[in-house]
Amino acid sequence: MAGTSKSEGRTGLLNGLAAYGMWGLVPLFWPLLKPAGATEILAHRMVWSLAFVAVALLVVRRWAWAGELLRQPRRLGLVVIAAAVITVNWGVYIWAVNSGHVVEASLGYFINPLVTIAMGVLILKERLRPVQWAAVGVGFSAVLVLTIGYGRPPWISLTLAFSFAIYGLVKKKVNLGGVESLAAETAIQFLPALGYLLWLSTHGGLTFATEGIGHASLLASTGLVTALPLVCFGAAAIRVPLSTLGLLQYLAPVFQFLLGVLYFGEAMPPERWAGFALVWLALVLLTGDALRTSRRTSRALGLAVTESRAEAPAANDTAGVMGATGATGATGAIGATDETGATGAVLATGAVLATGAVLATGAVLATGAVLEAESVASGVSRGAAVGVATASGVPGVPAPEAGVSPLAKQ
Repeated sequence: MAGTSKSEGRTGLLNGLAAYGMWGLVPLFWPLLKPAGATEILAHRMVWSLAFVAVALLVVRRWAWAGELLRQPRRLGLVVIAAAVITVNWGVYIWAVNSGHVVEASLGYFINPLVTIAMGVLILKERLRPVQWAAVGVGFSAVLVLTIGYGRPPWISLTLAFSFAIYGLVKKKVNLGGVESLAAETAIQFLPALGYLLWLSTHGGLTFATEGIGHASLLASTGLVTALPLVCFGAAAIRVPLSTLGLLQYLAPVFQFLLGVLYFGEAMPPERWAGFALVWLALVLLTGDALRTSRRTSRALGLAVTESRAEAPAANDTAGVMGATGATGATGAIGATDETGATGAVLATGAVLATGAVLATGAVLATGAVLEAESVASGVSRGAAVGVATASGVPGVPAPEAGVSPLAKQ
């Protein structure tokens, strides 16, 4: 059993590294698609992503959710909103990378956790701990410093961060698994995207059939680039603790930042370093607070279990219920609703509540992310996800490049 557990842990860690590694290195992919413009690339991503996930769902014969979704207009409307928001996220990210703004794009996924927390306060009236307020304040100061440094607001970063935070909020209310969610969203995107490609073709601007078989193959592979990290993330989410995934998620924006500075040679004057340093300080505060909360919650759960075993069966039942729900009350955030997707899958395996504060943020989620994506692949009920973000005080959102993020990011 111990050997199997260690093997599962290693498999999960490798899949997590693969998922966030792919999301972090994706800026290397989009320039390969030139001379196609950002809008054409975006349209191909929508079309080919649907083709890829449709084949995957056919293989596993998982279509019952589609009929249920069509019979629920409110959920279907939320899927339409999610599709619109992730379209903005994907489009801005692709344009930013191919226009020489990789560093600013990476900043969007660094500040996403802070934006998500702010939305929890403003929209859901969440109450934050003092350290979380401090992190949000430091993050706001960072945006001011970067605004001075850039000579303008970092609109690329802000657009990516806010669009992804809104996307995560909407997806939680939809309560649909990651792969299914990606299929539903790209199905909505499909006709407009295909129509644009046909229009582009009639006007002589389509590069798909004019730049050779290699270029066409790369454009078609956008679907694989979108979905494959989600599969790896799903495999990791059911095998490693939330705290581990929470730390791994920072690999994506870190890789993107390093690529922007070291590979693409983007400028980093002192004021930008100062702004990024403030963002990183805010994330250190947030992560430290989450880990402290995790330890306290873990001790409280252990004590509750010990006490419950000493009581009568009836009292034991009552204590069990209290223990199952009480841990989620620490602070509540957007993720408290229930669709943290993959987060729920991990929790269902027995991972400690509240350890996923960082994961719940879904910062990277730049590639799109759809954290919640692979909980379906694991077959674990997402209902167990309730309370993960609550205990951590940080909203759970899709992984970055999942765009599905969370399974997520560009």
